This record gives sequence, structure tokens and C-alpha cells, in this order.
Amino acid sequence: MSLLLVLDLAGTFVFALSGATAGVERRLDLFGILVLSFVAGNFGGITRDLMIGAVPPAGIGDWRYLAVSLLAGVITFYRYGAVDRLRSPVLLFDAAGLALFAVSGAHKALVFGLNPLMAALLGMLTGIGGGMVRDVLLANVPTVLRADIYATAALAGAAVVVVGELLKLPPTATTIVGALLCFGLRLMALRRGWHLPVARPERSPDQQQSRD
Repeated sequence: MSLLLVLDLAGTFVFALSGATAGVERRLDLFGILVLSFVAGNFGGITRDLMIGAVPPAGIGDWRYLAVSLLAGVITFYRYGAVDRLRSPVLLFDAAGLALFAVSGAHKALVFGLNPLMAALLGMLTGIGGGMVRDVLLANVPTVLRADIYATAALAGAAVVVVGELLKLPPTATTIVGALLCFGLRLMALRRGWHLPVARPERSPDQQQSRD
């Protein structure tokens, strides 16, 4: 089994866990949880594959992606108590999936001949795609659109893989470093409240008075 496939399946599993866990917390039924686990686990990879011309996308062309997604959903549905013992399980699995998909997306983009800049951006897109759709289906504002360090962490992890390729460094080492960097940035942002600048529109005194 190739490194790329291992990363993809691992990312699919942990993102599917985040989707299923969020579904349980919103009291969805079994079918809803399985749908959410598949979408969260595969949408980023499907988007990546469509953009680089890897069709049919692995998420719908390889039964293993469906299998690991459904497995994550079933485990979460029937053993949610074990999953919930982790501190903030949705955020933890989301951070892990973000890291794995960011590096696997960048790596696959390089394999398909994309230039380094676009490969890094596609790695970021792969990382944020599943979480965005999960949040939209649950009627939440996607995490990537909030003030948290999210897409930036994915881009940093993907950039490590791209730079490693340019410097001809061992791909396994740069992949591990990139994933750890992304995961670490995301967790530190959650713990320390790191965020990007937030828009604060200035209002004229008349507008402020009318609001009051």
C-alpha cells in the first residue's frame, strides 16, 4: 500500500469520525450519521481529484474509502461513549483529518504534475473541504470562515511537503513533518485562541445611533 493511499484512508477515517461525532451530538439517526461521515471524510479528496483530473475520484471509485467512512460512522454511533471520553473529540478528529488531507492533497497534486504553488493550495483545499461540507449540512458556519487558524494551518502543512519535494528531501519525512506542523498549529490555535484579524466595519455616528 502506497504512502499516498495510507494518508488518504487515514484522513478519510478521522474526518469521518469528526462528521459522525458531530452528527451524534446533533442527535441524527443512523442514516444521517453515515451520510455525514461519508461526506466529511471524502468531499475534500473528491474535490481534489476532480480538479487534477484523477477521475473517477478515489472517494467513489475505490470501495475502501466508503468502507472506512461507514466503519467510522458505525463505531461512533454504537460506541459514542468511548469516543466522547476524548477531550473535544470533534475538534481533535477534525485537526487530525485536516493535517492528513493537507499533506496527502499536496503530495497527490505533485504526482499529477502541478506546479509547487498550486500543489500547496490544492493540499489546503483538500484539508478544508470535508469539514466545510460537514458544517454546512449541520447548519453551522464553516470553521474555515471563522477567526480560528484553520486553512492557514493546512496551507503550512502542505507547503512543507512542496518545499521538501523541491529540495529532494525524503517524502516520508517531509510528509510527517508537514502533518505534525498542521496538527500542532491547529491545536495551539484552539488552546491559545490564535486567530486571523476579524473584519470590524466602522460605523458613522448616525448609523450607530439608529442601531441603538
